[in-house]
Amino acid sequence: MPIIQAVERALRILDLFDQRDTELKITEISDRMGLHKSTVHSLLKTLQAHGYIDQNQENGKYRLGLKLIERGNFVIHSLDIRTVTKKYLLDLSEKTGLTVHLVILDGKEGVYIDKVEGISGIVMYSRIGRRVPVHSSAVGKVLVAFKEAEELEKFLDGYVYFSQTENTITNRSDFLKELQKVRELGYAIDNQENELGVYCMAVPIRDHTGQVAAAVSMSTPVTGIANEKTDHLLSLLKQMADKVSQQLGYGIQQPVLK
Repeated sequence: MPIIQAVERALRILDLFDQRDTELKITEISDRMGLHKSTVHSLLKTLQAHGYIDQNQENGKYRLGLKLIERGNFVIHSLDIRTVTKKYLLDLSEKTGLTVHLVILDGKEGVYIDKVEGISGIVMYSRIGRRVPVHSSAVGKVLVAFKEAEELEKFLDGYVYFSQTENTITNRSDFLKELQKVRELGYAIDNQENELGVYCMAVPIRDHTGQVAAAVSMSTPVTGIANEKTDHLLSLLKQMADKVSQQLGYGIQQPVLK
């Protein structure tokens, strides 16, 4: 398999930084890489443009950017959530016969990180790794509804409300009203907003800080929806999310450091 030289060099630059060398001059990077300063400068500027490298304005030295923390936390976070949640997803799908999803927020979209296929026969376009719009999906609504007002305002800045079906929310005002409803009820629904013929319910999973770490949902054919049935399914979904949240430390009082 061919190695792309520019990518390899960029990754080698990132590997130069450690606990001892948290900041490096461009000349130090150039010497260690065995590359001309102009080449290193171009690589650094590219990495900096994407947030993987930062420059200390006081001394001109380069250091690792916050983007690495974001990406690293995304990987660790998703792996931990999947490990804890897996048995509950399987159990819930077995009890209900429905497809169950686990979704986390990445950027301005939800990402399916786990899925257990139900036996209901419903055909869905979801798959692990696939992205889903937040404005048209129950999981997406749950992932953003509980954000602080300022954070939500920033998140929705420039957001595009494209239509998935004739039921999709397509403007900011209606979406904000929907999110307020989600906060009040503690759950979200997607009634053929993301995919025709599919009805979804989602609830939040919270971590030890109380923040929404993920969303878990169940999907059922819209033809089989009845109030008593959805109430029962929602109850099972909430119970499952509560168990996972507890395992992630939610509701457990943290020790006070003195």
